[in-house]
Amino acid sequence: MRIFFVFILFLWACNTKTHLPLLKVSGDKRFFQTVDGEPFFWLGDTGWLLFIKCDREEAIQYLDDRKEKGFNVVQVMLIHDLDLGVNAYGDSALHNKDVSLPNTTAGSSFEDENEYDFWDHVDYIIDEAAKREIYMALVPVWGGNIRRVYGPQARSYATFLANRYKDKRNIVWLNGGDIKGSDGLNEWQVIGKTIDSIDNDHLITFHPRGRNSSSAWFHNEPWLDFNMFQSGHRSYAQDTSSGETLHYGEDNWKYVNYDYNLSPIKPTFDGEPSYEDIPYGLHSADQPYWKDYEIRRYAYWSVFAGGCGFTYGHNSVMQFYTPGDSGISFFPKIKWQDGLKAPGAGQMKFLKQLILSKSYYDRVPAQELIVDNGERYNYVAGTKGKDYAMLYVYNGRSFRVDISKLNFSPSKATWFDPRTGEKKSIAIGNSDLFDPPGEQKDGNDWVLILEK
Repeated sequence: MRIFFVFILFLWACNTKTHLPLLKVSGDKRFFQTVDGEPFFWLGDTGWLLFIKCDREEAIQYLDDRKEKGFNVVQVMLIHDLDLGVNAYGDSALHNKDVSLPNTTAGSSFEDENEYDFWDHVDYIIDEAAKREIYMALVPVWGGNIRRVYGPQARSYATFLANRYKDKRNIVWLNGGDIKGSDGLNEWQVIGKTIDSIDNDHLITFHPRGRNSSSAWFHNEPWLDFNMFQSGHRSYAQDTSSGETLHYGEDNWKYVNYDYNLSPIKPTFDGEPSYEDIPYGLHSADQPYWKDYEIRRYAYWSVFAGGCGFTYGHNSVMQFYTPGDSGISFFPKIKWQDGLKAPGAGQMKFLKQLILSKSYYDRVPAQELIVDNGERYNYVAGTKGKDYAMLYVYNGRSFRVDISKLNFSPSKATWFDPRTGEKKSIAIGNSDLFDPPGEQKDGNDWVLILEK
């Protein structure tokens, strides 16, 4: 009898690694869904250095926290720096800093506590993420390294990755890494095409430089399944650089508008907005640090504009900062374990819950509903489905709604609080004017929900 129960537990453990469904683009090409037809709203977290900075116990701590907070994707680098490509155990990802020579240990397994092979460590974390229903968006090699990667090396490395991970169900490929596609264009094409030719079960996109979208270089490429843009970390006042493909300041909803109107249709979303607890513009600790309510604004603005998801980031967590670390960027103030508790991280799940609580595939942008649409922080973002509409206001100002442009006569109105997920019902009168609770100020944000 004991042997029987052990066998049952073994089968259960194996099933937890394979039960997670593959992801695909929805039939209308606007959203994601699982292969069994369930809507999938991408709620990503930025854990760029997870494989490199965290040991097993720390990785589990991170994944458990992100699972509890509702995140279902982690964006993470495989190779961050060719010169510093070792993990928490001191094992190198590569031989001789050459991506065509992955440093694997024949016969090793991360089930053995004495084995610290870099790639087995990656496998271990990917499998632990799958147990928590988290997908891993893998960056093969961070963009700044591409000048030291040549076409044949890129093809060899991409072949290694595709063959190693094609049978893992919780993988998304994130080509690029904070770089313009025109920098190393041939190598990015080689990586994308090679992975796609071997592993066509997993979605692929490109993570671009700030204030750019993958669509600028790769929209028509068959290997690019969806678009990702990086709205970036600059405030309105700082976004004055010339030569950027898309130059919108904090108006990240404009990136969605741009991609949304391209042909062929592909899903799009903000894969790197401003991070919580990072200074405006990144490069000076004297600047204000982005707050939770500003990150909420990025999330609701872009999703209501037609985005199929959103990726959150925290300055300390994305680089797994511990005081005393060397090579740290962007002036983090707290250790990463404390950064896990940042208010913005806990608030993201309410957006996911809200979107999934309504009919999914009929949701479209609906700016025509707002009569007195404002600019910058006065902007009100609208979205609607067949029997509902939702309008997000960032600063608690009153606004007017053109009810005639709904597909239904609303009989129910609710204020939804993005900070807590709580709802407050309100009466619908003859007025088209809606006044959110509280005083008018930045960060007093609300969603007005109108329903049939």
